[in-house]
Amino acid sequence: MTRAQRRALEAICDTFAPGAVDLGVPDQVLELARLNPSVAERELGALLSLFALRRFARLPRARREAVLLAWCESKYATKRAAFQALRKGALLAFYSHAENQRRIGYPGALGPPANGRAARIQPTPAGDMHCDVCVVGSGAGGGVAAAVLAQSGLDVVVLEAGPAVSEADFVGDELDAYRRFYWGAAAGTTDDGGIGLLTGECLGGTTTLNWTTSFPTPDAVRDEWSGPFVSDEFTHSLDVVAERSGVCTDYNEPSTRDAIMRRGLEALGWHVDAMPRNVRGCDQNGVCGYCGFGCQLGAKQSTLVTWLEDAHAAGARIIVETSAERVVARGGRANGVDAVTRTGKTITVRSQAVIVACGALQTPALLLRSGLANRNIGRHLHLHPVTGVSALFDEDVRPWTGTIQALYSDEHANLDDGYGLKYETGPIHPGVLIGFASWRGADDCAELLGNLPRSSGIGLLARDRGEGEVRLGRGGRLSVRYRLADDDARRIRVGIEGAARILEAAGAKRVYSSHARKLSYEPGAGRREQFLAAVDREGFGAGRCAFFSFHHMGSARVGADPEQSACRWNGETWDLPGLYVMDGSSFPSASGVNPMLTIEAIAHLNASHLAAELR
Repeated sequence: MTRAQRRALEAICDTFAPGAVDLGVPDQVLELARLNPSVAERELGALLSLFALRRFARLPRARREAVLLAWCESKYATKRAAFQALRKGALLAFYSHAENQRRIGYPGALGPPANGRAARIQPTPAGDMHCDVCVVGSGAGGGVAAAVLAQSGLDVVVLEAGPAVSEADFVGDELDAYRRFYWGAAAGTTDDGGIGLLTGECLGGTTTLNWTTSFPTPDAVRDEWSGPFVSDEFTHSLDVVAERSGVCTDYNEPSTRDAIMRRGLEALGWHVDAMPRNVRGCDQNGVCGYCGFGCQLGAKQSTLVTWLEDAHAAGARIIVETSAERVVARGGRANGVDAVTRTGKTITVRSQAVIVACGALQTPALLLRSGLANRNIGRHLHLHPVTGVSALFDEDVRPWTGTIQALYSDEHANLDDGYGLKYETGPIHPGVLIGFASWRGADDCAELLGNLPRSSGIGLLARDRGEGEVRLGRGGRLSVRYRLADDDARRIRVGIEGAARILEAAGAKRVYSSHARKLSYEPGAGRREQFLAAVDREGFGAGRCAFFSFHHMGSARVGADPEQSACRWNGETWDLPGLYVMDGSSFPSASGVNPMLTIEAIAHLNASHLAAELR
């Protein structure tokens, strides 16, 4: 980095958050950028050179803010994406410092668990090896498949790109968790920056970090998907994985966020129900709201503490910090995996069969790198795009703590022939608020973050009919193309109005959308209508409104023929016998509910069939 680029970066950070340079925020931003799979080093350098060329660092603060806001509101999506990336990185780093957290009333990290259990899984050192089945990925699909196969007596090797983790690693530090346990430091996005892509990259995958929500596959979706999904076998697999994962409603004491949502829903006479969750012994009022950074108690029944332990106990070898590069074939059949460790060591695992279960972003990328040519690989990507509506209350909400998700509403789950949205809450830590909030200047941002203890929100999880695509770009770089379809946007607009009504009925003093241009209102006659008119004017284009995706599905879907699907019903790819897909990418369309149990049931069913075949 040149001195001019460095000065530009320091000025940008200090404009977003005065005092950032003294805290070392620019270096933290550079580290986040290095980890971000959506940002190339040359692109960041070119961006900073542009700011340096225009002498940004020499401008007074008010003028610097005006320049950044012009990028925020630019007609060019690339400028809006650059603004959002810089904003999120600078503010997330700034509010990772304890003094700034104290200033906004946030208690910060939990610290090491008092009684953290020792790791029960001892990873196998990486090296060349032979086995019956190589499983790529250790999350909802890979963890279950590995256990089923190992317990059947087969020799199983699991490859996980992320690190080994246990309860002792979960200290409840937001930025630290993003950097250590999430793919791309939780900073990956679609190619236009319009939707943030969140997925775990650690032992247990996203199940280690998710919010415990455990819906079974809806009957209507099973009927739509047809094939094995309507069978008694699939029902049995759903029941088995739910039992092993501890799915229940026994630990559903509402957090303040949930209580606010329920208060509003009941005032409107709308649907509200207890959230099914995969937990045992959940504390619900202390560490629970930090569950997105890993559960200190081991109460969350992720694959880390269930299926992977089962697999390990049955003799499966689990290799961490090792990424699959390609599936290799011999005699027209999958014969193993070439992989590389985080230290750069290359290894080969030879096997009779390969299961790919590294998520709907990485799975199609691996299939494409392996030379598969089916036209459906990477296509039909669904993201369940999530935006939110937040509100300020008079009461002390402390939105970062309490049961992570205790309640939900299906009031608008079926707006159009099975397509609609769910209303759910979630814990709000500083980085979460930053992700969804607007920035209209440093003072306005400081006030917004200062209101965190009295803030609450409702997330809108949309079942998307529109589709995206995963492709490999220059140098094999992952590219995710996705544009919000018009009819999906129309349903999200219904959800924004619905969430605003819920929060207003619950007693909100001010309601906010998640648009980049600050849109808010104080409840009163005609004010919600004016707010919604402003929402309509702003729309939902990339960088105009904050969206994130926690659920990635459909990019290597199963089906009855190779013209419409990438894999057979049993998960075996049409292109290469012996190569199976068992994760969310196998979904024929968006599930409309949090997909963990569906993924686990697919893996349980298809791994059971594969075990019988190989035995």
